[in-house]
Amino acid sequence: MASAIHMPGPVCLIENTEGHLVVNSEALEILSAITQPVAVVAIVGLYRTGKSYLMNKLAGKNKGFPLGCTVKSETKGIWMWCVPHPSKSNHSLVLLDTEGLGDMEKSDPKNDSWIFALAVLLSSSFIYNSMNTINHQALEQLHYVTELTELIRAKSCPKPDEVEDSSEFVSFFPDFIWTVRDFTLELNLDGHPITEDEYLENALKLIPGNNPQIQNSNKPREWIRHFFPKRKCFVFDRPTNDKKLLLHVEEVPEDQLDSNFQVQSENFCSYILTHAKTKTLREGILVTGNRLGMLVETYLDAINSGAVPCLENAMAALAQRENSAAVQRAADHYSQRMAQQVKFPTDTLQDLLDVHTACEREAIAVFMEHSFKDKNQEFQKKLVDTMEKKKEDFVLQNEEASAKYCQAELKRLSELLMESISRGTFFVPGGHNIYLEAKKKIEQDYTLVPRKGIKVRNKGRR
Repeated sequence: MASAIHMPGPVCLIENTEGHLVVNSEALEILSAITQPVAVVAIVGLYRTGKSYLMNKLAGKNKGFPLGCTVKSETKGIWMWCVPHPSKSNHSLVLLDTEGLGDMEKSDPKNDSWIFALAVLLSSSFIYNSMNTINHQALEQLHYVTELTELIRAKSCPKPDEVEDSSEFVSFFPDFIWTVRDFTLELNLDGHPITEDEYLENALKLIPGNNPQIQNSNKPREWIRHFFPKRKCFVFDRPTNDKKLLLHVEEVPEDQLDSNFQVQSENFCSYILTHAKTKTLREGILVTGNRLGMLVETYLDAINSGAVPCLENAMAALAQRENSAAVQRAADHYSQRMAQQVKFPTDTLQDLLDVHTACEREAIAVFMEHSFKDKNQEFQKKLVDTMEKKKEDFVLQNEEASAKYCQAELKRLSELLMESISRGTFFVPGGHNIYLEAKKKIEQDYTLVPRKGIKVRNKGRR
């Protein structure tokens, strides 16, 4: 059961080996066992900015995702930690920690863009983590958002040069949370105190002017405002001014950290765990852990084949796999229920057909529960065809059972008659009449035999 998923720690979901992204089979097995809807929280940002610390806090732990204490990036690829959702019953919380952006050791700078795009595609809440302040430099570092339309498609476009309506993306993009670490400024604007959210919105205001440099600077602002209409901001003081403690902050007791940082961390976790929405696809289709794993595979297949991940294609692939599985599940249910309820041989063919109708109705309900986007009822028709063939098998079994039973009963009732024939009992004057009486008695006894089934008449004439 999905509620039994308790991962002691994170596992790698997408391995990044020399710029090649590969899904980890162990992680897929974990996701496939989660049949509950999932809220997916992903975090991205420059390396060595404390992303993993926040994700560990969301998991309710001090340790888990590796923090590291050097200038070398610790997290490679995308790591996953699935935990029971603390505030949504019958939901699982999936935490995704990504490798740091801008790592100088990477051989392919495009790799960062794919990590960023995958985090957006897979999450329902997307956290961008940066340091110190939201300024021009911080926004320039978020240039990945301006590349999303080149890396993701909402619809499968037949023409390579066809321009897609960017508003399509908004329907499936996650909520956006900007976390600013080691924040040293006062939340004040024009002499008036402002909230963290107001600070973010002010930073995203477009710079007036039409020259190319200004337009280029406005691009990240425009894309964030357009793609992520629901935005939130959190600022964090430095956890501690003691450098030695800071190097191993995950081992520092909470009461030894800066008091403001403690409150800020608590507010952040409370907000995310309360407001992180369930991952949902178009038309309100809820994403379960199993579906999330399928999406990961589909997106990576596209990336590794040189194509662009497309939501429409991903949903089509998801529907194909899920509906095929739903057909099999429903067909198995039909077979099991028929085997339980049909007692061979049935008295009449209609008796069997009545059971078939009831079991067919149950199986279709099972299919409807586990299927989605069954265009033109393609898969439901496959299920009906499958059950029709299974019904014919049951009809054949029923006939064979009836024939076998009738033969056995006739043999049992005829044993004395056959013995009398063998002994020559009827080779006497009047013996023929005695034989006819004995045969008539057998036929009368045979008519009283219950549950002979549909072959009763054929056998009765013998």
